[in-house]
Amino acid sequence: MTVDSPNLENLRQSHTLSLQAVQVARLYYEQGLTTNDIALELKLSRPKVSRLLSHARKSGLVEIRIHDPEGEAMGLEARLQARYPFLQAQVVSVPLGSSESVWIERTATAAANLLTTLLRPGFRVGLAWGNTMSAVSRVLVPKAVADVIFVQLNGSANAADFVSGFVTETILRFARNFSAKAQMFPVPTFFDDPVTKQAMWRERSVRHVLELQEHADILMYSVGSHTAHTPSHVYTAGYLSPSDLSVLSDEGTVGDIATVFFRADGSHQGLSLNARASGPDLGLMQRVKESICVVSGLGKAAALHAALQGQLMHRLIVDEVTAQAVLELDLEGV
Repeated sequence: MTVDSPNLENLRQSHTLSLQAVQVARLYYEQGLTTNDIALELKLSRPKVSRLLSHARKSGLVEIRIHDPEGEAMGLEARLQARYPFLQAQVVSVPLGSSESVWIERTATAAANLLTTLLRPGFRVGLAWGNTMSAVSRVLVPKAVADVIFVQLNGSANAADFVSGFVTETILRFARNFSAKAQMFPVPTFFDDPVTKQAMWRERSVRHVLELQEHADILMYSVGSHTAHTPSHVYTAGYLSPSDLSVLSDEGTVGDIATVFFRADGSHQGLSLNARASGPDLGLMQRVKESICVVSGLGKAAALHAALQGQLMHRLIVDEVTAQAVLELDLEGV
């Protein structure tokens, strides 16, 4: 007759405990059974099931990993700010596999919240209209702020807009939300002749708007791109003729801010269409401390990357997928 040593018996008990713990863990984590269901199925007490689950975790039989989307976003923020020291970045988490419509909704909400936080009585806020600003205007939370003026940064006098009211309604939604005033800019988006623009810029009513823009406390805008999933409004609403688009391509433009175009290196001087554009010189985005660029969508990654090269913002709110794409363009040396 043989007698098992105490050590061998302990090993057997430990092995049996591990087998039970794995069985319980599979039922709990993989099949979604409750501790009560497991107790009934295995004819164990509920406290016994709880002890086995605890053993599975403590002994390493079960490894729990938590995917923290905010952690990923924070890592992207740190990388953007390390690459662009002038920038204060906010990267917005989006669900894995979600559509660009979800990205823009979450990014717009983050921008709306930031604006509400920054806005103070007496502030002047410059807004560049477009699809992104329209999205932001629709998710604002009402809050009255005294003596605020929202001023349109670029003209929108266009036959299509007169019918749709797209630009006017966007600016007015911002103003109504904060019980503020709205200063429209009733000039063409693009003049037919640069000389006409120069003459218009000497008019007192126009100079009043230009001065409000120049002394803005906050600017909020996006980057435009004809390659976006939803192409920017300026490219789809009849503001640009086929010959205009051809010139932009020939001159190497990659995007626009407030209908003022820029190249891949962020420069905007000398582009022929800018002489006819009603938007501000993009140096304004560099001078105003709270210049906030709101971007969402992979089709805008190249335009955003170019705007970052030109330091055409001080704050950036961007979804995490687009942020990752911009950083990859850096690695590629674009």
